[in-house]
Amino acid sequence: MNIERNFDILDQNVKEYNHKKALSIKRNGKWESFSTNQYKEFVDIFSYGLLSMGFKKGDKILTISNNRPEWNFIDMAMGQIGVIHVPVYPNIGTEEHLFVLEHSEAKMAIVSSKDFYNKIKGLVKKVPKIESLYTFDKIKRVPHWEEIIELGKQNKDKWEKKLPEIKKNISKDDLLSIIYTSGTTGRPKGVMLTHNNFISNVKATQKLLPVSPGDRWLSFLPLCHVLERMVNYLVQSLGLDVYYVESIDTIGENISEIHPNGFATVPRVLEKLYDKIMLKGKELKGPTRAIFDWAVKVGLKYEDDPKKRSSLYNFKLNLARKLVFSKWNEALGGELKVIISGGAALQPRLARIFSAIGITVAQGYGLTETSPVISVNYNSYPRMQAGSVGPVIEDVEVKIAKDGEILMKGPNLMQGYFKDPEKTAQVIDKDGYFHTGDIGKIENGVLWITDRKKEMFKLSTGKYVAPQVVENHFKESPFIEQILVVGEGEKFAAAIISPNFHYLHGWCSRNNIKFRENTDLIHNPKVIARYQEEIDKINKHLGRHEQIKKFELTCREWTTETGELSPTLKLKRNYLKKVYKAKLDYLYGYSDDNGDLETVKIESK
Repeated sequence: MNIERNFDILDQNVKEYNHKKALSIKRNGKWESFSTNQYKEFVDIFSYGLLSMGFKKGDKILTISNNRPEWNFIDMAMGQIGVIHVPVYPNIGTEEHLFVLEHSEAKMAIVSSKDFYNKIKGLVKKVPKIESLYTFDKIKRVPHWEEIIELGKQNKDKWEKKLPEIKKNISKDDLLSIIYTSGTTGRPKGVMLTHNNFISNVKATQKLLPVSPGDRWLSFLPLCHVLERMVNYLVQSLGLDVYYVESIDTIGENISEIHPNGFATVPRVLEKLYDKIMLKGKELKGPTRAIFDWAVKVGLKYEDDPKKRSSLYNFKLNLARKLVFSKWNEALGGELKVIISGGAALQPRLARIFSAIGITVAQGYGLTETSPVISVNYNSYPRMQAGSVGPVIEDVEVKIAKDGEILMKGPNLMQGYFKDPEKTAQVIDKDGYFHTGDIGKIENGVLWITDRKKEMFKLSTGKYVAPQVVENHFKESPFIEQILVVGEGEKFAAAIISPNFHYLHGWCSRNNIKFRENTDLIHNPKVIARYQEEIDKINKHLGRHEQIKKFELTCREWTTETGELSPTLKLKRNYLKKVYKAKLDYLYGYSDDNGDLETVKIESK
């Protein structure tokens, strides 16, 4: 069957796979599954319900939801009658939510939980365009999504024969979704994506994923995230059973229950996973600890090119896999074939260590505007090269501009920004090329990202610094959770560091350093000296102009909830520079006060 629209995936699965556990979720401690036929039935009946409510092609419905089978039911139901899905991040600010509610022109909103309902119920009243608000979870005296299902059942006879004709009139070039960018700077933009945008990406990546029909896929990245959305379509098109985690805190438990064959993630999750394994290794004693440390060193020396792996190295690698890495694999369910990584740069050491374990990490590159994949690592060398983002996918064209910016065009490129032709014209040139805003190069047949064009800064010495590249080097330290590198117009680069407090607390315990709270820690001379030692060690691997000359520690972790990170876990640089202005002024000698009280006050909001 030729797939051209998102709902064609479901129609194909009914004919070819018809699985008993097409979609599953753990709720209240028990796994609940829906067969392919049940999935299809919910989709059609929800479509009948929407049609009975007067929804028509081009109307919009906004959702704020966790990952769950119901998300798929309504997404496919909207798609097959031409209603445009506007999925929104739950953890953006109130102003952003209000902006999206108004700007999207949605007629209905559906939220998953009481928390999300309470968050936007007051905002919905300010938006006359929104006629109704429903929930997935049952809340007293609040309209429930099953009311639309019931309406659909009551009107099945009216719409059942009309639905096939309605579906025929949905073109691959019709708008499927408007996804609002997470807005690290300024207001979010509504990215208009068609059926073909997503499906072209699905088709181009199908053969790159080492999975088989009936394999199990774990889902925990938000489905409103363009990567998880596309991967959700991708794995369903390949006949995989999809399992949605109960919550982000139960991923480890769910992995041990499901034994997944794959999942998609962002680098920060892999970093935390690696750090957790390393912390456990630090607790080992004697010969066991020595074997653990030896295996890690072997893994970090892994080369994708088999010609660079000597017979002696291969012997060591096989031994390390048998003695140590097999246990890491078991901790990941024991049957993991592939991890898709996107959303930010993956540290090469993580790509190497997971390859050494025997797990493919398919690090890719793309943007919301490109649905999202432009390139991806897969299979083996030369299509898999640690530090790169792999070869450009089929039907996508990439060229590098004179200033190093990556330009692309292809069937996955958005229609434009909703109600904003001016911004659309700023990023898509007259030749149809999309200007990504990323700096990169094509070398050895693969694409390499060096930095964000807008984030590069120039020192007063005239040297350019790519902060993301520098930050990634420092985040390899187990002491550093997050780091902001700055220096625009200054003589040297400096940094604000958010420590990995879990690791730091363990180090303090081993070194008999007592403290009451994190504020004490960041002023402790021994702690500061230990961080200086880390800075000095990593600086040796950087160019002179990239080296961090001064730094300040902050007493709190940076999170999406406290505003330092975007919903996709990227640094909100402008926000951080405002929060830590006093510390930055102190680092560059513009002030005698390092801003401790000011910083704590802002962070405590």
